[in-house]
Amino acid sequence: MEDLYYFFFFLTLTLIIIIKFILRHRRRRNLPPSPPSLPIIGHIHLINKTPQHKSLSTLSSKYGPILFLKFGSRPILLISSPSAAEECFTKNDIIFANRPQTMAGDHLTYNYTTFVFAPYGDLWRCLRRVSVIELFSSRSLQKYSFIRDEESNMLVHHLIKRFSNGENKIRLNYWLPVLTFNMMMRLVCGERCVEYEMAELEVGKRIVDDIMDRFAPGTPLSVCDYFPILKWIGYKGMKKKVMIHHKKRDEFLIGMLDKFRKQGKLNSISFIQSLINLQQSDPHFYSEDVIKSLISIMFIAGTGTSMITMESVMSLLLTHPNTLHKLRCEIDDKIGHKNLIIESDIVKLPYLRCIINETLRLRPTTPLLLPHYSSEDCVVGGYDIPKGTTLIVNAWAIQRDPMFWDDPEEFKPERFESVMAGGHDSFKFIPFGMGRRECPGNNMGLRMVSLAIATLVQCFEWEVVGEVVDLQDVLYSPRKFLTDDLF
Repeated sequence: MEDLYYFFFFLTLTLIIIIKFILRHRRRRNLPPSPPSLPIIGHIHLINKTPQHKSLSTLSSKYGPILFLKFGSRPILLISSPSAAEECFTKNDIIFANRPQTMAGDHLTYNYTTFVFAPYGDLWRCLRRVSVIELFSSRSLQKYSFIRDEESNMLVHHLIKRFSNGENKIRLNYWLPVLTFNMMMRLVCGERCVEYEMAELEVGKRIVDDIMDRFAPGTPLSVCDYFPILKWIGYKGMKKKVMIHHKKRDEFLIGMLDKFRKQGKLNSISFIQSLINLQQSDPHFYSEDVIKSLISIMFIAGTGTSMITMESVMSLLLTHPNTLHKLRCEIDDKIGHKNLIIESDIVKLPYLRCIINETLRLRPTTPLLLPHYSSEDCVVGGYDIPKGTTLIVNAWAIQRDPMFWDDPEEFKPERFESVMAGGHDSFKFIPFGMGRRECPGNNMGLRMVSLAIATLVQCFEWEVVGEVVDLQDVLYSPRKFLTDDLF
C-alpha cells in the first residue's frame, strides 16, 4: 500500500513537471518572427560589413519590425517601429530597465557604477539623481552656461586671428572636438583641455588626440559577448585591449583628481568640486571609483555625441545653402550684430532647433540605442519575450520609416516646426532613447551643439572646398560686423 502511494506521488509530480514543460514550451513558441539561422552562430552571418544598423534595417524590412534573433548565445529582440518601441518603454519599461552584462562593462565601468550601465535599482537611482542634480538640472545648466559662452567666444576670437594671419581654410572636424573638450574639461575640473593657440601646434594636437582616444565610447556589445568562449581564449587580444584602454583612462582620471586636490581649488565651480563635497558628507557611497565613473561618463557621453552632432549639422548646412541662409537670417533678425550670441539667446531661434532635430533624425549619434535587458518574461506586440533577452532598438530605421516620415531621406528641418506647437509623436523620434534609461544629459548636449552652431553661423561665412563635405577643408571668413569690442 505504501509503495502504491509513492508510485502515485511520483507519477503526479512527473505529470506536473511534464505539463509545466509543455505549457512553457508552447508559451515560448510564440516568439517574434525570426530569419533562418545557423547552428551555434545564429543570425550573426546576416550582419554584413555595412554599418550594423543598416543591415538590421534590411532584415526588418524583410521580416517585420519586431524580430527575434540569436547572436551566438545571446537572444536578441530587434525593434524597428514606433509602436513596438513605445510598448517596450511604457508598458514594459521596468522590465527593460536593465543593461546586459558585457566584456566592456566588466572592465570599463568601475564595477558597473556608472549610471549609464549600472543595474536598475537603488544604486542606479542614486547615481542618476546625483548626475541630474549636479549637472543636468535647469539650475545646474544655468550655473555652468557661462563656461559654454566663454569657450564659444574664445574659439571665434582665435579663428579671427587665424584669418588675420592669412589663414582662410580650416579643419572644422578638428576644431569642433577642441571646442567640445574644452567646454567639458572646464565644466569637470575648471580648466581647458588645450589652449586654442596651442591647439594649432603638434603638441596641442597630441593632447586632443590623446583625450579623444581615452574616452572613445566603443561598441556596447562585441563578438566576445556573443561567444563567451572567445573571451576565455583571448580572441584577437580583445579582452587585453579593453583592459589596456581602461588603464589609460583610469590613469588620466586619477591624475586629474590628484591635480585638482593639490591645487586646492576650494569652492570652485566644477563637477569635481561638487563630487568632493559629496564625498566628504558620505565617503562610503562616494568612493574614488564612483567619482571616476561619474566623470568618465561625462566625457564619454557628453563629448562624443556632441562632436558628431556638430559635425553633422555643419556638413548638412554646407550642402544645403538655402537652409544655412534661412538660419543666418533668423540669427540676424532675433539676435542682431551688436552682441555675440550667448546660450540664453538659443530659445529665440526655433529654426535652429528644427535643424538640429532633423540632423539627429537623419544621422543619430547612436543609430542603435544602447542595449536593454529583460529582467522578466514579457509581451511585446503580442509576442512572448523570454527573460534574459537583449533589446536592441534601431532608432536609425524608425527615424527613416516612410510610414511615419514624408520624404524620409531628405533633409527638411521644416518638418519639425510642428514640434514647436506641440504636435509630435515622440516614439518616432528617439535619438536620446526613451523611458527610465533615456539620456539625462540631452538638454546639456543640445545647449552645447546649439550654441556652437549658432556662433559659427553668426560670425563667419562658410564655403565648401570641393564637392564632398567631410569638414577637412572648409573655407571661412569673418562677417563684417565682427570687431574687437565684441570680445
